[in-house]
Amino acid sequence: MNHLAPLDWVIVIFFMLLFVAIGIYYRGKSEGGLAEFFLGGRKLPWYIAGVSMVATTFAADTPLWVTEKIAQNGISGNWLWWNMVIGGMLTTFFFARLWRRAEIITELELLEIRYSGKVAYWLRAIRAVYLGLFMNVVIIGWVNAALISILEVFFEIPYEQAFWFTLAAMALVALYSSIAGLLGIAITDFVQFIIAMTGSIVLAIVVLNLPEVGGISGMKAQLPAWRLSFFPSINSASDIAVGTFSLSAGAFFSYIVLQWWASWYPGNEPGGGGYISQRMMSAKDERQAVYSSLFFQIAHYCLRPWPWIIVGLAALILYPDLPIEESRKGFILAMRDHLPVGLKGLLFVGFISAYMSTISTQLNWGSSYLTNDLYQRFIKPNDSFSNQAKANNHYVFAGRMITIGIMIAAMYATSQITMIDEAAQFLIASGAGLGMVLILRWYWWRINAWSELSATIAPFIGLAISKYVLPNYLPESFFINNGDFMFTVIFTSIVWLVVTFSTAPTDSKVLHAFYQRIKPGGAWGPFKAEGEKVQALSPLFFSWIFGVIMVYSILFGSGKLIFQEWTASIIWLTSALIAGFLMIRFMRKSKFFKD
Repeated sequence: MNHLAPLDWVIVIFFMLLFVAIGIYYRGKSEGGLAEFFLGGRKLPWYIAGVSMVATTFAADTPLWVTEKIAQNGISGNWLWWNMVIGGMLTTFFFARLWRRAEIITELELLEIRYSGKVAYWLRAIRAVYLGLFMNVVIIGWVNAALISILEVFFEIPYEQAFWFTLAAMALVALYSSIAGLLGIAITDFVQFIIAMTGSIVLAIVVLNLPEVGGISGMKAQLPAWRLSFFPSINSASDIAVGTFSLSAGAFFSYIVLQWWASWYPGNEPGGGGYISQRMMSAKDERQAVYSSLFFQIAHYCLRPWPWIIVGLAALILYPDLPIEESRKGFILAMRDHLPVGLKGLLFVGFISAYMSTISTQLNWGSSYLTNDLYQRFIKPNDSFSNQAKANNHYVFAGRMITIGIMIAAMYATSQITMIDEAAQFLIASGAGLGMVLILRWYWWRINAWSELSATIAPFIGLAISKYVLPNYLPESFFINNGDFMFTVIFTSIVWLVVTFSTAPTDSKVLHAFYQRIKPGGAWGPFKAEGEKVQALSPLFFSWIFGVIMVYSILFGSGKLIFQEWTASIIWLTSALIAGFLMIRFMRKSKFFKD
């Protein structure tokens, strides 16, 4: 059944053509070399880079996932991702300026600047394939599966039709992203994010004012109090509550104390990395890089969630018989059944926009690894060309062809989505413990390539032990308390520490050159000039702490305002103002940017 009127289709077609037109317009600006193609010539202002980060994380599946968490655990279920504020703000204050200062094209290029020897050489190649191809097509597979689900429900069509429509949409994205390069993608992201957020806000307002929902007061009257709780409950391992998101004390410790720094996960890597570092490296200067990351943290955690949460809560009232395992469809059904003509087309474009912004970034980011860190470094080096102009043209062409190649690989991954999803869960879980090395490589000279290689491999071993060996010896309460995750973190940490002190340090000339180039501060004593003033880390630490408090206070203050709890909203928003003031004050105290 077609749920879009002719006006809706006009809106959809107009914006699809607009996105392609933007790609064509920016084609000439992506020529001239890999820095232009993959970093937009390092010319992005903070608001374009920051919005592009937010748009990329606003995938087509995100509102659906939030709706599912609302059905399972109420608002408190969002702590599964809200806990990542801590790591995100760490990137803002400790790493954003360093990524921009490094003057590199991809994060993997850092490996041969920071480390020495053959192990650094091979580590760069291995991670280029692992992240740029394998992990990348897994992520694209997730996002494609979400769009397929949306199309199945919205248009009431069989899986096969939705599958081919999704592949056509991905091909369109590959076309304009391979033409435009990062600058065109970032500008398209900006437009797509405005459309996606506008559509989400409109949908939230529409469903909230339906007679069946009855506004905020009607929603609060019809839903149990636990669904509206902002915070998870902490229980003993044997007393996990039904309803509100419940954590054992051990699991809470894991979320708040361990997970934000210990695990690698796309979009929130400890120490930055991935497409987040790509956007920071594309900023005009260090200040713009920091401001883009700070904007991302505020918009990602404070601006985006509440329209989705409102729709998720309303869906519980509008579709009370929807099974928990299908609860994510509540968002799509609300959009399909209750939006008027025109607005329905706008929100559908919003979903397509969210999909396209994520896919375009994944294609461009993955291509940057395979082009810069594999093809140029190992297969067709720069010195094989007679002049730099020929090299630049060749590598940009190669980047475009690799983008198409990733798209083809992602088509296969999408067709195997059940298997891929299981693999992805395993890959994310098996990153436990790697994060600390990714953080310390900037601030401690003794970290070497073997540290990072061992920290990459050890979690796979630790996870296997925790899943197949420990259950034979430990009680179930150990795993309810997230003990398997903590075991993997501890196991990995011991392995990389032993490996670090059992292997030779990075060559002193490489370390000296890295320190002089980056000036990160921290434990770099042997490579500092006598009497040299270095970056003080304590102001950054307090900027980080107050930044985290500010973001949480804005998040909860705006939520309390929406739910008309005026006293609580005033308290939280006042806390946000005070924390923001102190954050800025400590930023100014620090020698934050390189002279």
